[in-house]
Amino acid sequence: MDGHIVRVRIHPAIGVARVGNSVEAPFVGPESPDQKPADPGSFKDAAGAIRRQAARFRVYGHNAAGEVVRELKPGEAGVSEIRWTVHLANKKAAWYQFHVPLDIPEGETLAPEQYGRRNAGVVGADRKKLVNDPGSRTVRGSLTETQKFDTGKIMGKAVYLGEISTRADGRLLVLGGRGHSASYANAPITGVANNDTWYDDVSDGPVTAKVLIDDRELTATPAWVVVGPPHYAPGVRSIRTLYDLLFDVFVKAGSLTRPQQISYTDHIEPLLRRFCDLQWVNQGFATQFGWNGPNHFVSPALRGRLADPSRRSRELRRQTYVALRDWDRDGMSPLPWPWLYGDAMASRPRSVRQHITLSPTQDWMLRRWADGAFQSGPLRQPRPTLDDAPVAEQPGLLDRAALENCAADAFHPGCEVTWPIRSPSMFTAPFRIRHRAPGTTEPDFGPTLTPQEAAAVGGPLYAQGPGDLTRWMAAPWQADTASCRSGYEVLANLGPRYSPYLPTFWPAQVPNHVLKLVDFETVNTPPTGGDDSAREEAFERRATWLRGLTGTMNEQRTQMITDWPKLGVVEVRDYTVGDGKFPERIQVESRPGSPLDQASDTANLVNLHVPEAGPPTLAAAAGGVRPEDSTALAADEAAYVARAVSEAARATGYREEEIAAGYLERLDPFHEAQ
Repeated sequence: MDGHIVRVRIHPAIGVARVGNSVEAPFVGPESPDQKPADPGSFKDAAGAIRRQAARFRVYGHNAAGEVVRELKPGEAGVSEIRWTVHLANKKAAWYQFHVPLDIPEGETLAPEQYGRRNAGVVGADRKKLVNDPGSRTVRGSLTETQKFDTGKIMGKAVYLGEISTRADGRLLVLGGRGHSASYANAPITGVANNDTWYDDVSDGPVTAKVLIDDRELTATPAWVVVGPPHYAPGVRSIRTLYDLLFDVFVKAGSLTRPQQISYTDHIEPLLRRFCDLQWVNQGFATQFGWNGPNHFVSPALRGRLADPSRRSRELRRQTYVALRDWDRDGMSPLPWPWLYGDAMASRPRSVRQHITLSPTQDWMLRRWADGAFQSGPLRQPRPTLDDAPVAEQPGLLDRAALENCAADAFHPGCEVTWPIRSPSMFTAPFRIRHRAPGTTEPDFGPTLTPQEAAAVGGPLYAQGPGDLTRWMAAPWQADTASCRSGYEVLANLGPRYSPYLPTFWPAQVPNHVLKLVDFETVNTPPTGGDDSAREEAFERRATWLRGLTGTMNEQRTQMITDWPKLGVVEVRDYTVGDGKFPERIQVESRPGSPLDQASDTANLVNLHVPEAGPPTLAAAAGGVRPEDSTALAADEAAYVARAVSEAARATGYREEEIAAGYLERLDPFHEAQ
């Protein structure tokens, strides 16, 4: 192979960091899709604070044929310097409202005011004060350097967004904020995504580098970094990950091709395993796809049949494939798999996008598998440790690992990024965000942003600047995370066919129901007298992850602003009894902080949307409410919620303390009369 380096590239192409409130050392995000889960205790410090996740970037040299020659490090093989530059920003408060994605048909049906700006009352030059943009920072890879993003402000208040640093190996570490969210006007939380005057410290922006090698300066193909909320179940992946979604975007665009051969081990089993792994974050999935469930795809007996390409197993493969959602066949039915809400989820369903489907590429692979056009064994070797992988594979592993741990379920709006990411115009090459030239000012799109304006050439779906990916997300993120639950329903639809567990929003990132540490300890203790009933009961028991939040939905979202670090993190623990009666590895919630750890296991199990509470809630969210009227509006909302909870308890048999209720504008994006 030609060892002469003519171009350099940064990987991962899109790196992901996450906020945390711990002052102790961060941890580095996944760098290989085969990487083993971190040990328990890795995600929180001894005081119970959440550690920040760092995004780590590397530079690789390529020869004229495009082959990877090696990773470039200062002091090695002619490399004297790597100069890294990162520019983070947060633009949420200055951007437009989110109600539904603008690239689906439902995006055309919003009311005119729903295309408007957040904080519309801030006008003229003052709108620049809504943007937290501390500028770019540069560090040298030949030294150990740190630069902080601590000079940006929102409405005159300094808000720290993170920092960058280098170590002896010349690689770049990017850290985000500390999970701080607040209102610059001391306004209350009034909804899920568009809380005026509220800001947070997530961010995103370009990552660039210049490499001095053999007395030549090469500019690296640039990357991007996204700072998102914590991943509260870091050992669990969504059924359709962000990597899956983007891979399909590039297949459609013709810049990537589908796999030439299908392997059960490489392509099918990882997808089916994700159904099973959701057992640790949602009780509905645990019942159907979990340990000893009817569709526990990874059990030895069932796996043996699913991995068999012969006609003997054809009907089982076919029935498994047919059970997956097809919008043309299934319409708005909630029954097909996967049981996840979609882009146009509403309390009164009006779209097939009420629930998600797998990506077309995932569907194509499963269809070939169902037909028997696959091999049982692997086509690739797992690489649990990136640095042990051949250097030619490392860039692709880095790109994939970062994105496989991000959500691409409902873009409603989402966890890390949302619907614009699936626009091909956002990219210059697979996984490479299109950068806006430094110093170039983005156009002012005016008081509203319609779907047509958003998609226009040169619009916000083309070249990106600092803060442009995360500006579409909920403001603040905690209000959205506190609202990501399962089994949402209105009072009129409660009855014998109601499940509080399904469907669900983003359980891989934001759990619904978890195995508590105390129950795991029971499971992991050898039985006395041969009676396993207590262990079996403990294993099957799940606690509501958000059980420690109290009050109406808006009160719970408000509590989340401060209590988000107290929530448990779902971690992988070894089952050590060794009798084979339970999985060898069990994912367990770490103990929540006080007083969340004292909450009833089933608090907030039932999630009730109360449309009648919409008018007072929307009135408060719209602003302009006189202080003397705000108390009355809150009282009206509370009265509607209390009445709905009482009626729901009678209709379902659940206790009132098990029912969380309130108006969620995200479940009523079209503000229909109920």
